[in-house]
Amino acid sequence: MKGKPPVTLSRRRNAVIASSLLLGLAAPATPALAKAASKTSATKPAVAKTPAPAKTTAPAKSTVKAAATATTAPTLASRMTAVKVAKTLNYYPDTAGWSKMWTNFNATQINADLAKAQALGADNVRAILFPTTMGYPTPTATYMDRLSQFVTMAAAHNMTVKFTLFDWWDGYSDVAGSTTWARAVLTPYKDDKRVISVEVKNEFDAADAAGVAWAKKIVPAIRSIAPTMPLTFSVDGTAGATGMAKIKAALVASPLDFYDFHFYGNSERALANIRKAQAAVTPTPVVIGEVGLNTLQNTDGEQAAFLARVFEAAKVAGIGSVAPWTLYDFTSTAIPTSQVSQLPAQYNYGLYHTDGSAKPAAAVVKAEWTGTALPADLFDPSFELTADASPWSAYLPQLGVGVRTTSAAHTGKWSVSFTRTGKDPSGAPSIRVAPITPVQSGQKWHGEVWIKGNAATGQSQIALSWFDANDKWLGGASSASLPVGTHNWTKLSVDGIAPAGSASMQIHLKSGANSGTIWFDDVAVSNS
Repeated sequence: MKGKPPVTLSRRRNAVIASSLLLGLAAPATPALAKAASKTSATKPAVAKTPAPAKTTAPAKSTVKAAATATTAPTLASRMTAVKVAKTLNYYPDTAGWSKMWTNFNATQINADLAKAQALGADNVRAILFPTTMGYPTPTATYMDRLSQFVTMAAAHNMTVKFTLFDWWDGYSDVAGSTTWARAVLTPYKDDKRVISVEVKNEFDAADAAGVAWAKKIVPAIRSIAPTMPLTFSVDGTAGATGMAKIKAALVASPLDFYDFHFYGNSERALANIRKAQAAVTPTPVVIGEVGLNTLQNTDGEQAAFLARVFEAAKVAGIGSVAPWTLYDFTSTAIPTSQVSQLPAQYNYGLYHTDGSAKPAAAVVKAEWTGTALPADLFDPSFELTADASPWSAYLPQLGVGVRTTSAAHTGKWSVSFTRTGKDPSGAPSIRVAPITPVQSGQKWHGEVWIKGNAATGQSQIALSWFDANDKWLGGASSASLPVGTHNWTKLSVDGIAPAGSASMQIHLKSGANSGTIWFDDVAVSNS
């Protein structure tokens, strides 16, 4: 059975978000199975030329003097050890994103938020700095004091800090000014164990000749300022492995200590994409410095499953540091006026809503960071979750819609029902989900579901469908169909082996050319 994987959404490139399209219409008083959304990408460009908000004019009380947290200074090796296993959270306050975090610095809120991050299991937080806001080429004492407060608060919550030195900045012709900025920011922390690494430039474009020329000079300059500080560049989700390879080739004379991969691709193929990134820069280590899915164009359940897949794929790939973007959704005025602020999806990547309530993704991140089991209902195998909390989505809804219903259930209260469905050469309507476990060639997969029918016709079954790393359908396997007629709960099962080149798999519960009604419940999927 052939099916197309759902398109996951990048934060990086497109500025237009298509209107949401509901893929399910529930029966009266019955919520739809899942809220299907526009699949147009919503991305966070690195907006170098956006004017920064006005600088704070209040005089600083003192020049920052950050002291090391222990008498023994960190080494490059000790810091790299920390980098490779850091439980990093990308963070801005929900009311003050990007440069507003520093212009509208609220120590009370930040301290409370860091406590929340610590409760999730985070032991590291990223501090993104903005030269044109904080004073360039010499940061003001006010902003240096605020940075010092941030590092101190993080340490109070047993969290180290990663610095991103240059964001919303493209002054590549000014190497001297860049070096002055880097020296001012880093000198107080060069031997401070609380700071474990420096990302020189956020989402660096290795196709920019001026940027590459600057990078070749600024990396050695920073090395001389802070010799034991691990250095990296990140690339956006579109440049991916190709961008990382270009950076490595450009910096042969001044190699980086690790690479920062921002993952906003299709989580079903996370393992294949991560391995591609690793291969591009081998043997240099890779961390996943940003990963997320917005809940404007996707359900909360899809976001949770997305993060779980990436964390699990990273484990298989041997990557020990995965950093969710971000702690909170943002309020409507949180993002400074910029290209980013014009993208509605940018406000909805949080693990928590702006009212402080947790999305299902928060439980996933906590489980991954604390080494405990993922939530048992993450996969929603019995359809007991609300529509927004479920990762299941609709396929070919124009031919029929699966709806959550209490009209029948094998266990619990809920099931999914199809009535009067069609079928055409593209396939049969279904609901679908991808497993959390990374998919690899040669794996044996088993799926089963309980199904009930009332005057059923056509074909209703459980099916598996495999795809390669480029989204090409490789094949599938289907169970027997529920016989025509009326039947009580019956278990259907399917077995298959992932073909060579498999990078992802989907489980489909489908019902085509069915003039009656069927119900699905209690799905189980396993692999060996």
